[in-house]
Amino acid sequence: MTGEDDKDKDKPPVGGEPRKLDRRDVLKGLSTVPALGLFGYAWQKQRDYQQAKLEEVAAPPTASAGLQEINIALLGAGAQGQVLTDAMLRIPGLRFRAVCDIWTEYNQKRVVNSLKRFKHNPNAYEDYREMLDKEKELDAVIIATPDFWHAQHAIDCLKAGRHVYCEKEMSNTLEGARSMVAASRETDKLLQIGHQRRSNPRYLHCYNKLLTEAKLLGRIVTVNGQWNRAVAPDLGAPDRYAIPQARLTQYGFKDMHQFRNWRWYKGKGGGPIVDLGSHQIDIYSWFLGTNPSGVMASGGQLYYEPKTHEWYDTVMAVYDFDTPLGPAKAYYQTQTTNGSQGYYESFMGDQGTLLISESEVNYAGLLYRDPNAPAWDEWIQKGYISAPKEQEAKEKSDTGAIADVRESVSPDQHTVPVTLRDPYHQPHLQNFFDAVRGKAKLNCPSEVAYETAVAVLKVNDAIEAHSRLSFKPEDFKV
Repeated sequence: MTGEDDKDKDKPPVGGEPRKLDRRDVLKGLSTVPALGLFGYAWQKQRDYQQAKLEEVAAPPTASAGLQEINIALLGAGAQGQVLTDAMLRIPGLRFRAVCDIWTEYNQKRVVNSLKRFKHNPNAYEDYREMLDKEKELDAVIIATPDFWHAQHAIDCLKAGRHVYCEKEMSNTLEGARSMVAASRETDKLLQIGHQRRSNPRYLHCYNKLLTEAKLLGRIVTVNGQWNRAVAPDLGAPDRYAIPQARLTQYGFKDMHQFRNWRWYKGKGGGPIVDLGSHQIDIYSWFLGTNPSGVMASGGQLYYEPKTHEWYDTVMAVYDFDTPLGPAKAYYQTQTTNGSQGYYESFMGDQGTLLISESEVNYAGLLYRDPNAPAWDEWIQKGYISAPKEQEAKEKSDTGAIADVRESVSPDQHTVPVTLRDPYHQPHLQNFFDAVRGKAKLNCPSEVAYETAVAVLKVNDAIEAHSRLSFKPEDFKV
């Protein structure tokens, strides 16, 4: 089964800046347009470059003495499967035993060959059931297949006695998500869902130190977040690599276009609000300490062809939260026609603001103290936040304009002194493997991920209903 093909495409490549195509590359790409297309050729050149950089900086990690080796399989070898593989190759004590993907003509071969460069020798499978039957030594399965396959894949792997790391969204239906929770409980096997910010050291620092201990923001009243992406062409595939129609039908796809772009199709994915928004809406509930009590949303098919993009390309959602300190509003936007300002979350309290992102390039962690808030000197001395960047108050701007007396004084700007040097998914995967070894608790077990699935999937329902929908506390329980 193919992986989640364009997720994390905003992430910077491992080992440095992207390599630019030179004139020779472009000419060679033009000569292969009938087969791959220039876009596909450029993507492959960039993929090759990233892989080469990975090999330079990530030699097979050496496991410490006595570290239990974990035998793993990758189920879903698309772009997201490759992202997870790149991260796992940096983690000591893992042994890839199998790779399973229905696109045997391309994805499966690509990942198997990649792993062989790192001294792994995995067996290749099209049918995951055959893999589970033959690979008796497997300890865990990493699932990066399309959302509509998550429930069945995870349940079967759990019942086969394997621990499971499954990409988000947990499932494209709540019924599927509930069945995954039940299977994990029934089998007593671990099920971690890929909301990787839950293991990101910067997010953990903000939650544990800044919000819980120091309470720097005071009472959070307003939350804003977005994930904007620029216009992108649909994913394609050369005819020579096409999956036979019988196999596509067997695995639930009507054609190669749907196979490559499943996120846009109802019944397969949930559109950008699920694919992108899940990551950040999950953080809303985590940082606010409660699940939402209601949501209203507006969305539309404003740009792309509805026949091939069945879900909304633009969505704005407004959540109500009844937090322990009082009510709060949380706004979230995702749109796929302009990438301005990328992705971030902003938590605004009566004493300060936290602007945070998973990105190490933009909004990595900024704090603004409200002028009326108590001094933050204690937390600066403890190293929880940086010393303030000097904010110069001006009566006149550089243009000579007169500042209105009603304008607020510029707040002190601080930074969060935590940087993630590893691939974004690596800490979450490490947490999973530590839990498999019995040395940690999961940071995002299935029960927690189910709560996020309830909150996120409700957005599409609210758009269709044209009205505010309410949540009950029992909605979040399994």
